[in-house]
Amino acid sequence: MRPKVFVSRKMRDAGLNLVLEFCDAEVWDEEMPPSRDVLLERVRGVDGFLSMLTDRVDAELLDAAGPQLKVVSNHAVGFDNVVVADATARGIPVGNTPGILTDATADIAFALLLAAARRIVESEKYIREGKWKTWHPSMLLGMDLAGRTLGLVGFGRIGRAVAKRAVGFDLRIIFYDPTAEPEFGAVKMNSLEELLHEADFVSVHTPLNESTRHMVNADFLSKMKPNAVLVNTSRGPVVDQVALYEALKAKKIFAAGLDVTDPEPLPLVSPLLTLDNCVIVPHIGSASERTRDAMARLAAENLIAGLKGERLPHCINPEVYENRR
Repeated sequence: MRPKVFVSRKMRDAGLNLVLEFCDAEVWDEEMPPSRDVLLERVRGVDGFLSMLTDRVDAELLDAAGPQLKVVSNHAVGFDNVVVADATARGIPVGNTPGILTDATADIAFALLLAAARRIVESEKYIREGKWKTWHPSMLLGMDLAGRTLGLVGFGRIGRAVAKRAVGFDLRIIFYDPTAEPEFGAVKMNSLEELLHEADFVSVHTPLNESTRHMVNADFLSKMKPNAVLVNTSRGPVVDQVALYEALKAKKIFAAGLDVTDPEPLPLVSPLLTLDNCVIVPHIGSASERTRDAMARLAAENLIAGLKGERLPHCINPEVYENRR
């Protein structure tokens, strides 16, 4: 008998076909994710669950699935939607998709940096609204990159990939990450405050946890330069959006570029959407065909390995294997 699994969103065929070949799979095919009640119902009795970042995986869900559940495979590199301790306590390995989306997300971070610094979205809107009457020496002036300082908060895979791109733009690169070592000519700062005082561009690359939730708050923003640009491609709740709105509106910083928001999707009534100096895109950091194909394959491989009783290629709680000895 083939293992029974639930896939909470239709993913790319590169991974979905692997799942369908090996499993008796129910795939949620609607545009919107399943509601919590529906999700709890659909996971009942499954051997494996392939989750998306919109699904909260916690004790309630794991218990609803039942004791036969062998694996959870999260179709994302981040796993703040998973209560890892709950899965570990039940001996369930949880997989994610690290490394694959590094370049795509770094590209988006740099695209947002450029768009915010050079007022690209505002300029496009300027044309569409019929405001472009002539050329003027002071029209839509932005910030140069060459010779400026890029500060990276977090220097993991994506942070280092952004640093690699920054070299070609002749940016001085600094970073704050107590556990990382310098690469690409980047200089390690002794404190976050030191980085914020020096950086013209601040790009955030930290995981979401209790220590980073609302890390970018009023105090953080007050330490940035008044002509600085903030970029966030990590997770929305890392930024206190009320504080960011106030800082942007009062021109305490020059601009911001966000790939992630809190909540997602961002409500149309959000005051951030009223600002010309805030560029927001809908969590598209990994949204390239090649990257999403690779994510789908790895999510499928994690799922299938778990169903076979094999070690997951990428497991966020490997201690479950130690506990089995």
